[in-house]
Amino acid sequence: MPVTRLTNGESEVVNDLVAIEEPLEIRLEHGPAHQRKTQNISVTMRTPGHDAELATGFLFTEGIIKSAKDVQQVDYKFIACAENRENVIEVSLVADVVPHLQNTERNFYTTSSCGVCGKGSINAIRTVSDYQSADFNNTIDTEILTALPGILRHNQKVFEDTGGLHASALFDPEGNLLLLREDVGRHNALDKLIGAAISQQILPMNNHVLLLSGRASFELIQKAAMAGINIIVAVGAPSSLAVQLAQEFNITLVGFLRVQRFNIYTAPQRILIPNYEDSYQK
Repeated sequence: MPVTRLTNGESEVVNDLVAIEEPLEIRLEHGPAHQRKTQNISVTMRTPGHDAELATGFLFTEGIIKSAKDVQQVDYKFIACAENRENVIEVSLVADVVPHLQNTERNFYTTSSCGVCGKGSINAIRTVSDYQSADFNNTIDTEILTALPGILRHNQKVFEDTGGLHASALFDPEGNLLLLREDVGRHNALDKLIGAAISQQILPMNNHVLLLSGRASFELIQKAAMAGINIIVAVGAPSSLAVQLAQEFNITLVGFLRVQRFNIYTAPQRILIPNYEDSYQK
């Protein structure tokens, strides 16, 4: 699209690329074969692409479904006013699967008598998630850890073109990039990533490292906890509730990850920090 660019006091009209943002309505079909029901679950603003993963990941991280086995198929639905755009997607569940529809309220994790301290969210995750990260003690070397942002940036093709997308990336402990998803919404990027992991049957992700391209918010930590991820590293800062949730679930949380530095907020035992001997002799 044409934009006016100002450089050193001089302006020029140039073509620029912007990240696409469109609404996606997620519908859920469920019930016995003779009595199927369809209902709208959510509308989210997202970057088109990997929509099936986004829908599946969202339903999983919201606790509505338990695994890929719950899903029969995922299809786009075209409606008359949609201008031929694929902005409605329907997830059909296996006939005998009963979705946890009480979890469709967006405030599911945060509404409780102790919502301000996060305890309601923590208890909710323990209730609906089959994966607990507390018992896994995988580790990662600091040299590998600090190299991850560079690997992410090198593989962020859409971000390189537009500069307007968030990313979630999954690595193994040796620093190999396994999955990468981008979106205008940081939560959507993680839902897409988890949806891809569900389809590839690699849950729980207790032997992997999650890298977030921005800050680590409470909701991102809760989504990762649902998938059993226990090492989360972020280029940006964590929030106080993100730190609290990571602490409760024994998740290693790293923030401000740069080439030569980072902060470890919780469970530091999983980060292998080299010990340097003091060779100074008095």
